[in-house]
Amino acid sequence: MKTKTMKVVAIASGGGHWIQLQRIVPAFAGHDVSYISTHPSFAATVPGHAFYAVPDASRWNKVKLLKVGYELFRLISTIKPDVIISTGAAPGLMALLAGKLTGARTIWLDSIANIEKISMSGQIALRFADRTYTQWPKLATDKVQFAGNVLS
Repeated sequence: MKTKTMKVVAIASGGGHWIQLQRIVPAFAGHDVSYISTHPSFAATVPGHAFYAVPDASRWNKVKLLKVGYELFRLISTIKPDVIISTGAAPGLMALLAGKLTGARTIWLDSIANIEKISMSGQIALRFADRTYTQWPKLATDKVQFAGNVLS
């Protein structure tokens, strides 16, 4: 039985968030994947795929965060993905919110750096993401799933 090819948006900020997203790329095999990040140079790490750069934003600059949220909503509305997955941080959260508003399934994979508790963005994602994952077994709950970690 052939599985349906899905349109996937994979989004992460720079640094560890992008590295963790790159570690789960094999899960997207056979699907039409578009990548979004805050660093235009990351396009070189996903050859053959659509890549979009958006400005970075955080809770410390609410106006910029709203602008990035609007830009992501326009981008998600244009791509029309079936699924959006993010490893963080704020732009990823905004993309998941845009995805919910446009009918996409959404997945939040909290950073492995969050050892003691789910990140602030992860806690917000819990309110609306279809799936939320942690990379630490002790943080798993009825709402946060543990299915392994991407860095070892």
